[in-house]
Amino acid sequence: MSSEKTLIFSVKDLSGEESKDTTAITLKSKKKNEATDNYLIHRAFLTQRHNERQGTANTLTRSEVRGGGRKPWRQKGTGRARAGSNTSPLWKGGGVSFGPKPKIFSNKINRKERKLALRSLLFAKRENIIVANNLNYTTCKTSLLKKNLDTLGIDLRENVLIVVPKIERNLFKSAQNIRTIRVTMANNLNIRQILIAKYIFIAKESLQIIEDTYNGQ
Repeated sequence: MSSEKTLIFSVKDLSGEESKDTTAITLKSKKKNEATDNYLIHRAFLTQRHNERQGTANTLTRSEVRGGGRKPWRQKGTGRARAGSNTSPLWKGGGVSFGPKPKIFSNKINRKERKLALRSLLFAKRENIIVANNLNYTTCKTSLLKKNLDTLGIDLRENVLIVVPKIERNLFKSAQNIRTIRVTMANNLNIRQILIAKYIFIAKESLQIIEDTYNGQ
């Protein structure tokens, strides 16, 4: 059984003042308990992290290591342990037994489950969301972006996620110089960025895109 949760936000100007304008976003949810939501969020997070693994770790086996063309010494009479090849895993510089090989890490979560996890996470972090009226920067200045965020009470020592309808060059370049800020598009949200963000700074126009993108099938 599905239900709808409506979140209402007051829209702030970049000057830090609250305008009289308010905006709302409606998120569909399942009538389940909080533990179920946490389980879905956890599953979606693990799936994303698993799929981000490159799987490029590689070690050489005894057949791939350079050398091993001849027997190091004769079988008997030397007093030393018998050896057939200097590529043996027992030797320094030899092959590796059961070492990692390149592989594809892939895990799957249903599309509906992932969208539900994102909606549940946004609802859970509603107190951390700040909605701004206009995020169009005409110049590329990190100091201006920092000043605006400071005015809104955002601590730049914490992780900040800026959600915009489309990534503008000036905003993106301004945010690049601050290591705690990440800029993403409203139709490209991911669980990890939302989870680690202390502040979620959303452009007003992005709310409708989030509603349309993640409420669908």
